Amino acid sequence: MARITFTRARPVGRDGEVAFAVEDGRIVAVDDPARPADHVVDLEGRWVVPGLWDRHVHFTQWARTWGRLDVSAASSAEEVCASVALAPPDGLLVGFGFRWATWEQPPTLDGLDAARAAPTVVLSGDLHTSWVNSAAARELGLPRAGVLREDEAFAAQRVLDAAPPAPEALAAVIAAAHARGLVGIVDLEMADNAAVWTERVQAGAPPLRVVAGFYRELLDSRIAQGATTGLGVPGTRGLVVHGPLKVITDGSLNTLTAHCRDPYPAGGHGIQNVPGEELARLLSRAHAGGIHAAVHAIGDRANTIALDAFAASGARGSIEHAQLLAEDDLPRFAALGVVASVQPEHALDDRDATDTLWGDRADRAFALRSLLDAGARLALGSDAPVAPLDPWIAIAAAVARTRDGRAPWHPEQAITVVEALAASTRHDLSPGAPADLVALDQDPLAADGDALRRIPVALTTVAGAVVHDAR
Repeated sequence: MARITFTRARPVGRDGEVAFAVEDGRIVAVDDPARPADHVVDLEGRWVVPGLWDRHVHFTQWARTWGRLDVSAASSAEEVCASVALAPPDGLLVGFGFRWATWEQPPTLDGLDAARAAPTVVLSGDLHTSWVNSAAARELGLPRAGVLREDEAFAAQRVLDAAPPAPEALAAVIAAAHARGLVGIVDLEMADNAAVWTERVQAGAPPLRVVAGFYRELLDSRIAQGATTGLGVPGTRGLVVHGPLKVITDGSLNTLTAHCRDPYPAGGHGIQNVPGEELARLLSRAHAGGIHAAVHAIGDRANTIALDAFAASGARGSIEHAQLLAEDDLPRFAALGVVASVQPEHALDDRDATDTLWGDRADRAFALRSLLDAGARLALGSDAPVAPLDPWIAIAAAVARTRDGRAPWHPEQAITVVEALAASTRHDLSPGAPADLVALDQDPLAADGDALRRIPVALTTVAGAVVHDAR
């Protein structure tokens, strides 16, 4: 059995250098390799952390953004339409990234039709809105055109995603992830992700660890298969495991559909896509089948309903986003063993919308410090393509609570680099752990927020195999 030793490694937060001996994809010794290695990789004193994970990704959609029109900088519907009008006049155009909660005028069908006659779809940054012109509705077979929200928006996106991304695009996206130290994701794409990733692995995609989530239409088949959470998916070389049942219980802040206890300034409390009793029944069925749940809840009322469902069902899993929380719900995460799966960069993307729409409760939004202090377990992610698939962006946002030179937003909710790294990894660097290593050219404990965002990754390994090397 080949033995690889990574020498002169400096684990972050620990004095001195060590050597990691690796066999069969796992660390077998630290400091004192039992016998000479077949191959030695000299890390030359670089700082080392365990392989980084993103706990909430829509991977296919992230891969597709690499060929789409980026309108994330637009501050009005007019600006989006101006960008659309400059695109090539023929063929289907897909844009992404607009955030319209604070625009003076909402997006309209007439505006998008006037900007471009050919089929055009523009997806919001949070993916809860699809802005579709008339030609696109006809071509894609959608019931209507215009501004589609929630289930209508998701339906349009599923039609767009019917054809898989090109293999070269997938390889490029995975390589870019490796270059940022990413070794694994929880894929919550609206697809049969176990089957999708089996095909990708067998087609020779670069190695990436995947927890393959799924939605309720597949629950019966998953239970019948005995596809318990964490069980390996056959034919994937140990890279892919069955993941959680994903349930979307409310909307989002930017679409004014996050379900809140208190009304929005213009009225309304948002929406509850899945009533509490129904959610509890779904979670009970999943739990009986050994399947965890990943429950999307953004508004504080939706989070309370989600926690109630976990309590009633005994299910294990996570609340995805947990953006606005009532004070009395904070300790319930730890008491119920529910992971708070959060996306810190959303706090910076949405800080102005939060101040506008949740101004009197913004201190309870993206409350990472409060969650940790209440004993909750945090797991960081991006929700890519809502935010970039880069774990250092999430870490920097959680630690600094700012970017672009602005003052920190609710800095009392910041967490430390050590805490952010713990929430971005699944294993440590002890013997028996997977040999997923990330070597850095800078000590993250000595980096500020801006430096964390661009921290240089020198080397990444998955199961001991080097998948990125910039030394």
